[in-house]
Amino acid sequence: MTGVLQLRGVGKDFKVRGSSVQALDGVDLKVSPGEFVCVVGASGSGKSTLLSLVAGLTAPSVGEVTLDDAPVTGPGPERGLVFQASSLFPWRTVERNVAFGLEFLGLSRTERRRRVSWYLEEIGLAHLRKSLPRQLSGGQQQRVAIARALACEPDVLLLDEPFGALDVQTKEDMQLLVRRIWQDTGTTVLMVTHDVEEAVFLGQRVIALASDPGRVAAEIPVALPENRDLALKRSAEFLALRATVEDLVRTQHRKHLARVGE
Repeated sequence: MTGVLQLRGVGKDFKVRGSSVQALDGVDLKVSPGEFVCVVGASGSGKSTLLSLVAGLTAPSVGEVTLDDAPVTGPGPERGLVFQASSLFPWRTVERNVAFGLEFLGLSRTERRRRVSWYLEEIGLAHLRKSLPRQLSGGQQQRVAIARALACEPDVLLLDEPFGALDVQTKEDMQLLVRRIWQDTGTTVLMVTHDVEEAVFLGQRVIALASDPGRVAAEIPVALPENRDLALKRSAEFLALRATVEDLVRTQHRKHLARVGE
């Protein structure tokens, strides 16, 4: 099974006003095929930088990022990416947005149509296939963005706070959708989120990052049932695990504030 994602000794520096700022330092992380891993962290922990490196949008200053032992040197169809903003093409219908990446894979028209239809059914928007993005709600637009990323059948799906701009009800609906799609497709998922409750609900494992520079502070296994519903969020096991992760993030944030105040 493909989809082994690995970061070995990864560091990333940026130039800011002529000075070097270290965003990540010595990050080691392995995501196994079919695993759902969520990354959380305090301000300055480099969550989005980490995802950008995995997506190939930027290169590490030191260390390496590999997928199935092949170095990640740029974006590629084996890694699907969904941002907080859906970034749909406003002039394309829902079905043509989902089909966009498929047009570059050399697939037959029949196969493109099959994939588009399957993923539109999967996200529950087959009835809106001829609609334009402006005719959709925010949650519907994110569903289309996820379908577009998955239609290329990537080895790894990368999610960069994809539900951060949604209201609570829509966010929870999307969490259930993503869990179901992950179970249906078996795609490896690496998700960055500032929402600890979301990370615990979605992930099989939560990675908590420290700040200044960003590095792995803790890896927390999520020992909860694989078949999850929203009622799970009220269980004692869930609440205890959420509190553990929140305490880790809060501790790292306090350390960050103390360093900034020095």
